[in-house]
Amino acid sequence: MVSQRSEWHVPSSNIAQSAHNPIRQIVDKLKLDPQATKSFISLSVGDPTVFGNFNIDPSANEAVIRQLHTYKANGYGPAHGTVEAREAVAKMVNTPEAPVTANDILLANGCSGALDLCVNVLGNPGQNILLPRPGFSLYGSLAAIRSLETKYYNLLPEENWQIDLAHMESLIDENTCAILVNNPSNPCGSVYSREHLQGILQVAAKHHVPIIADEIYCDLVFKGNTFYSMASLTTEVPILSVGGLAKKWLVPGWRIGWIVVHDRNGIFDQVREGLLNLSQVILGPNSVIQAALPDILHETPQKFYDDTIEQLEKNTKLSMDAVSKIPGLNPVQPQGAMYMMVGIDVNKFKDISSDVDFSQKLLAEESVLCLPGECFTYPNYIRIVITPTVDRLEEAYKRMAEFCARHLK
Repeated sequence: MVSQRSEWHVPSSNIAQSAHNPIRQIVDKLKLDPQATKSFISLSVGDPTVFGNFNIDPSANEAVIRQLHTYKANGYGPAHGTVEAREAVAKMVNTPEAPVTANDILLANGCSGALDLCVNVLGNPGQNILLPRPGFSLYGSLAAIRSLETKYYNLLPEENWQIDLAHMESLIDENTCAILVNNPSNPCGSVYSREHLQGILQVAAKHHVPIIADEIYCDLVFKGNTFYSMASLTTEVPILSVGGLAKKWLVPGWRIGWIVVHDRNGIFDQVREGLLNLSQVILGPNSVIQAALPDILHETPQKFYDDTIEQLEKNTKLSMDAVSKIPGLNPVQPQGAMYMMVGIDVNKFKDISSDVDFSQKLLAEESVLCLPGECFTYPNYIRIVITPTVDRLEEAYKRMAEFCARHLK
């Protein structure tokens, strides 16, 4: 006999209860004063489209419009992406050192969706995954909803956020399912040298642990630095590399990301099948953007890319020059991406107790929002997004200097 419930009780699932976004949890508490007299300036959102100064090249818009007019890209496509779109990605990322074909590519709903698939395919509940600290908060969130233990390896600010390799290696055990490496880095703006990447790969090879390489910012690298894909530096370690349109092409809302499976030795045979199975649960990313992908990836003028880097470098120089002059703040020179980490010497302030306290008071007094380091599991730092217009950056740093001057001991 089925027992009858006497009252309503509909709790959310354990998965839902474990889901969290540290950035939202912290930012939502940083309330803007409704009586504020100064205009709000956000240095917090990693969306290059917000201020209108970073826009996709018109040729990419035209490629999408052409596909709309054909009426041929309005239906369901293959769950892991159309052949034409996957071939376009393979053509772009293929190198002699790390050869791939369309069969090694899987499309996803943005780079975040690609990361979600990678964590899902490699990790079982009770295993652990190694993540960078500081690092993008999504990594830990994806692990948590899969009941994966997160182990954070340290990045070293005094060495331009290189990985503490000894610390990373000390975290590996028989239950480690993957090492996630983000290069170039969000939130750090670091770009790793060939030698450093080889050191990471040596650790992975020694312990037979696969790598998830988040390389979404691979082409946003400043002069004097060179990006090396991890897969181009090894024939032994199997790597799932993720990327997407969001950053290089400045269209995060178009929601096209990809996974590139680098595996020379058949280690990922089951993983390939698992990725396909997972992709079939929800039927793939935007079909219209997929259809335009060959033109977007291969016909966008080089000037568009050059102009993007030039503007980012200009904003980075402005940011370093301004923030390095503010007593109590210690910026770390970015080498790429769209971000700058700034250390806060709390001992120099009379009434600032932490990075969260700094961010809260800066917002309340100056209407400038930065993300506290707690969002990235790294205290006493803030992350600044360097994509706003020059006038907004200059005004934000002027207010920040005045704020710090008021609060210095």
